[in-house]
Amino acid sequence: MDRDFLIDLFSDFGPVTIRPMFSGFGISADGINFALALRAGLFFRADAQTIPQFEAEGSTPFSYQTRAKTVVVNSYWQLPARLFDDSEELSMWARAALAAAQRAALRKRPKAKKVAKKVAAKAKVAVKKKKPLKRKKSSS
Repeated sequence: MDRDFLIDLFSDFGPVTIRPMFSGFGISADGINFALALRAGLFFRADAQTIPQFEAEGSTPFSYQTRAKTVVVNSYWQLPARLFDDSEELSMWARAALAAAQRAALRKRPKAKKVAKKVAAKAKVAVKKKKPLKRKKSSS
């Protein structure tokens, strides 16, 4: 898949940003990555709300092989091949993927109180580490 193909594919969805990533492209909207276009196919972001839809279509999660094992990434699922010919339905799936990515981003954001506590703790450590200034003795 090349960049022009992806731009055409998402034309009904709306403007997307396509950036080189791994062996393909990361696809984002509103600054949130919701799809991966890789050699293995096109993968959309998924979560507990959307995975059943992928399973019903017979899709599988993204996976890759390391020297020791196969790693399965359950947060990205392969887009059913039939959607490449149906831009309207692909747009609906893309919106669901973007929503799943937005939900994931909300879960990752640290709570303001936790951030404030961490900053305060770091400030205390920095103050404790400061050594008192040595004063020069005056020669009078």
